[in-house]
Amino acid sequence: MKPFATIAIVIFSFIAIGHLIRMFFRWEVIIHDIHIPLWVSGIAVIIFVELAYMLWRESHQRK
Repeated sequence: MKPFATIAIVIFSFIAIGHLIRMFFRWEVIIHDIHIPLWVSGIAVIIFVELAYMLWRESHQRK
């Protein structure tokens, strides 16, 4: 596996885990007086897990 792919998979996984932790502990996020709802983190988890999985799958395909 290429080093860039490994680094990207780790970063995507950490981002997904961070959003899961936010959802579990119900942490509020406020940016310039705008409250970011928890469901946004749910969507982010799905996106980042899918990105990490697709990149992992692509890097492990036989050529």
